Formats: sequence, C-alpha cells, structure tokens
Amino acid sequence: MSTWTFLTNHAHVLLCVWGDSEARVRDIATRVGITERAVQRILQELESEQYLVRERVGRRNRYRVKADRPFRHPVEDHRPVSLLLDALTKRKTGRSTDRSAGRSPGRAPARRSTRTRTTRSQAR
Repeated sequence: MSTWTFLTNHAHVLLCVWGDSEARVRDIATRVGITERAVQRILQELESEQYLVRERVGRRNRYRVKADRPFRHPVEDHRPVSLLLDALTKRKTGRSTDRSAGRSPGRAPARRSTRTRTTRSQAR
C-alpha cells in the first residue's frame, strides 16, 4: 500500500508553527517525520513566500504565520491559508489570523480538582 498524505510537508510545518510559534526545528522535524534540514528548507521557503515572519529572540527563532496569504494552487488561490489552519486546529475563524503568541490553540491550562486535593488530605 502506498504511503501518501493529503497534506504536504509544507502544510505540516506551517501547522506546527501555527500551533507553537516557538517550536524548535528539531521538534517540528520529529512531529512531521522529516529531517531537521528539510524543516529548515521549508521554513526558509515559507518565509521567502511571506507565509511566515521570523523573529530572532536570543538564540531562538520565533515564527509568526501570515494566515491571510492565499493558497498557491490555482484551484484554491482565492482563499486564505487561515481556512485550512483553522479547520485543522479547531480554531474559530473570527479571531485574528496573524498570530504572535506561542500558545497552542484550544488548550486551556490544566486545573487540579479541589475534590482530589480534599480526598488526598483526608486520606492522610
């Protein structure tokens, strides 16, 4: 059976950056399943085509996705990339699509239940 996917590596890298603007090349490579060098090349291409803006922060890079850019293929070039990013990350399209925060979309901070703490303290 052939091993193909609906999305390209470029789309996968863009999705990783969309979810975490401070993701390291190593982390993106692991998640996408490609080499670090391939991720670097894709990031450079996305930046040169203005789908990403790179900002140097200390020794790290922070990326901001410019999701208002159109798709590149003539079939869908009348639509912004934000449609794909929002659809695949379950974000609402009404929010700003030019992200600068490094938070992952749709993830609330973990909370401990007060009931659990009470139960533990009562057990002691």
